[in-house]
Amino acid sequence: MPVIAADDPRAADVRALLGRHLAFAHATTAPEDVFALDVDALADPAVAFFSCRDDDGAVLGVGALKRLDDAHAEIKSMHTAQEARGRGIGRAMVEHLLAVARERGFARVSLETGAGAAFAPARALYARAGFEPCAAFGPYAPSENSAYMTRTL
Repeated sequence: MPVIAADDPRAADVRALLGRHLAFAHATTAPEDVFALDVDALADPAVAFFSCRDDDGAVLGVGALKRLDDAHAEIKSMHTAQEARGRGIGRAMVEHLLAVARERGFARVSLETGAGAAFAPARALYARAGFEPCAAFGPYAPSENSAYMTRTL
């Protein structure tokens, strides 16, 4: 049974998965609209970083929650390993991040993802988790390459 827990984004296997995440973002999005965090940004104290691992310790997915202000957090760096897709890892990670946000007293959680076809599965996952389209928030500017979503807790 996979387990989601706090993890170190600098761990070698996590770095490898994050590298694939960044490569996907850069291959499918205009450079000026790639907002995926690198390992150093994910190690920031304002970011809570988690991994999902199987019984053997293999990393299946990652996700992070970044504090924007006292009431608002952002989901960052959600990525499921290709070989683990279709097993509910992404949904479990979203639910975990929402639970952490509730525990920390956030009233709203938002996210930015790609607007293109390559990101349709991600947008569908977030919609199933109760996220709705919204305007650009926080540090973002409106862009045809980005989809912004939010939900209240």
